[in-house]
Amino acid sequence: MRILILSQWCQPEPFFKGIPFAKALQARGHEVEILTGFPNYPNGKIYPGYKVRLFHREVIDSIPVNRVALYPSHNHSGFHRILNYMSFAVSAALIGPLLVKKPDVIYAYNLITLDWAAWLLKKIHGCPVVLDIQDLWPDSVIDSGMMRKSNLMHLLSFWCNNVYRRASHLTTLSPGFKNELVKRGVPKNNVSVIYNWCDETNINTSSSIPSKLNKLKKENPFIVMFAGTMGVMQGLDTVLDAAENLLKIEPQIKFVLVGGGIECERMEESATRRNLENVVFLERQPPEKINALFQMADVLLVHLKDIPLFQITIPSKIQAYMAAGKPILLGVKGDSADIVRESEAGVMFTPESPESMLDGILELYNMTETERKRMGLKGSQYYRENLSMNAGVKKFEKIFHELKK
Repeated sequence: MRILILSQWCQPEPFFKGIPFAKALQARGHEVEILTGFPNYPNGKIYPGYKVRLFHREVIDSIPVNRVALYPSHNHSGFHRILNYMSFAVSAALIGPLLVKKPDVIYAYNLITLDWAAWLLKKIHGCPVVLDIQDLWPDSVIDSGMMRKSNLMHLLSFWCNNVYRRASHLTTLSPGFKNELVKRGVPKNNVSVIYNWCDETNINTSSSIPSKLNKLKKENPFIVMFAGTMGVMQGLDTVLDAAENLLKIEPQIKFVLVGGGIECERMEESATRRNLENVVFLERQPPEKINALFQMADVLLVHLKDIPLFQITIPSKIQAYMAAGKPILLGVKGDSADIVRESEAGVMFTPESPESMLDGILELYNMTETERKRMGLKGSQYYRENLSMNAGVKKFEKIFHELKK
């Protein structure tokens, strides 16, 4: 098959379904092309070596990548975020069809705003569209603070539900998302649950840890690590509150927060102001260094704000943490908790509760190293059998073939 991946994000941005997904499909005999924007996520700044222009073609690891203009932004401003999404949507719809070859199937990643480009390409080439739902709109728009509830939101909800219903097929990341889509009028047999996977190549890569952490490593502390985007939805004030309490109880426990995002600067300022000597911040690291960081940790932390939408969300870092074979400290309810509980890969705590997080950390801290290692091994086994790229790509390929018939 000739498969077109339509996504606003792609490498060198930290995106697990860009080039890795394309390469996995290519390895199975398919011709894959990508239509995307200019890299600016997660900080909203264009990456070195790129500048926004009408379009740009390149080849990354043998995969043709077509980039179209967008407005780079990823800050607190709802207006700028919407402009970021809409600018790519318009460019992809108007310029994209002139750049890409005729596909047999279009795989569109997540954003409801990609509907214009996907619909136009579908009409031009007569091919099916598989829409991969990672965020439910308009719920995620409201929860992110980009827009407030209003009459406009009712109109957006009507449009989103129509987009979901007219896609050839929907894939989504959790049973909870599927149930919600069915409630919105999507036929049950038009929705498939395909769990996200992680960047497996870099999870298995060995490299040195950043020099900033060398001193910390020599102190041999018990490390609780968060790695990923530091945004509003991650609710990382809870981490700082727990760190403040633990500094008085067990100073041997250290927090390492790795990544970038719109909350990063504020979090660092808050930790400095509160004299949290047990919290270390590290800028976003290249993918090839992530496994070295994970192996340095004793526990890997996942936390999201306690809102209903996140009960049916499975953060992609859960898969990365499982694949790394480390115990997970999870502050997310619902489907995510079900996976960690079923796999016996970690300890759960109540999201946005510093006291509950503290209890979970101490529970893991007081375990033997053998007990924590057993948790990590169970997680990695569960990942291989249920969440891996190999398992996911096979499911996507089956859907693509069925739609092409």
